[in-house]
Amino acid sequence: MASTRRSFIKTASVLAAGSVISPELYAGAAKNVAPSDKIRLALIGGNSMGWSNLSSFLKNPEAECVAMCDIDRNVLNRRTDEIIKMGHPRPKLYVDYRNMLENKDIDLVIIGTPDHWHCLMFCDALEAGKHVYVEKPVGNSIAEINIMQNAVRKHGKIVQVGQWQRSQPHFVDAINYLKSGKLGRIRATKAWSFVDWKGAVPRVPDSPAPAGVDYDRWLGPAPKRPFNANRFHQSWRWFWEYAGGLMTDWGVHLIDYILYGMNKSVPVSVMATGGKYAFPDDAMVTPDTMTAVYDFGDFTMSWEQTIGIGLGNWKRPHGMAYTGENGTLVLDRSGWEVFPEKERTEAVPLQKNVGSGLDLHTRNHLDCIKNNTPQKLNAGISIGRDVALVAQMGNIAFRTGEKVFWDDRRQTFTTKTANNLITPKYHNGYTLPKY
Repeated sequence: MASTRRSFIKTASVLAAGSVISPELYAGAAKNVAPSDKIRLALIGGNSMGWSNLSSFLKNPEAECVAMCDIDRNVLNRRTDEIIKMGHPRPKLYVDYRNMLENKDIDLVIIGTPDHWHCLMFCDALEAGKHVYVEKPVGNSIAEINIMQNAVRKHGKIVQVGQWQRSQPHFVDAINYLKSGKLGRIRATKAWSFVDWKGAVPRVPDSPAPAGVDYDRWLGPAPKRPFNANRFHQSWRWFWEYAGGLMTDWGVHLIDYILYGMNKSVPVSVMATGGKYAFPDDAMVTPDTMTAVYDFGDFTMSWEQTIGIGLGNWKRPHGMAYTGENGTLVLDRSGWEVFPEKERTEAVPLQKNVGSGLDLHTRNHLDCIKNNTPQKLNAGISIGRDVALVAQMGNIAFRTGEKVFWDDRRQTFTTKTANNLITPKYHNGYTLPKY
């Protein structure tokens, strides 16, 4: 980005991140931002979190959506109408993201596609000179996430990973308390996700792809197979070819804060067990019930997941817990609190969530692009890479049925069966990027 585009006009009309800007107010605020100071956005993948991320960016008057790409023209048309209703100009529309990346007007690309596409799009965007906001997990395999980290190092662009809890104030406050030492030495940690809002995925027959959908392009590097509605919008995450199930969906968010709080990146070993215990005959391939146990050398972490059950540990559907010799800190998206161990420390009542972590996260990314300060990113590529690696390790332990041991220097496991799952095989003429 040209130096003139790094100097932003600060006006009272630019609202703090986390607020909602009406179309009228946005239009007025945007007029006070010089065209040379705009950060021009492009979105790849307009459903679910892709759209949520774009909407969050657009609460900032200096952000402007100039392009959108999706293999489903129905999604493109619907999101275009919504953007116009929000008071923004009509973006250019694309079905092939590679054509979109040729657009010189784009500064920042948001990648909100299924996980199996992240690595290719990410590397192509960096090679095209764009900054990137990529949804978590950064990649769908250990090889991909390492490639993506290497690509950032080579191209020097400013990359934020969509682990927005890193920007949520009460999460940061909880970790500051943890690092105060009041809990004493932490020996056991736990992260969990119990989702009662998700049920079985009933089996349905293969069918033609919906009108307006370029299904071959959706498959991309994944294995060729007939269209099936269960493997498409929303439910793709329950199939190994495209994602890693609940572990890489909720697990990446929650395990990240264990790594953050304990100042660790990789475990010594992992073992996992579970299966399709709730819905054994439905269409999901990834487990609906799983427990993984990680040994970090001086503490343990357990990951627990269930689908169809909503009441988890400490009566929380999801969360993290850090158990020390003096007490336990429990943290989730609603807040955090401390339970003392035999009056060895003081109880801390629930400290409630305030503000929008996602809005603060996208604001942080814009500020880092504006000021060319990648060191101030709240969730840069290394943070995204570390937790994606740990999540993939848990899934690999489950899939192999082995207790797996990690050699961090070689970036491999100590057994062949686990190593066979490090690098994905790309299909349909696509090749794994080389970095």
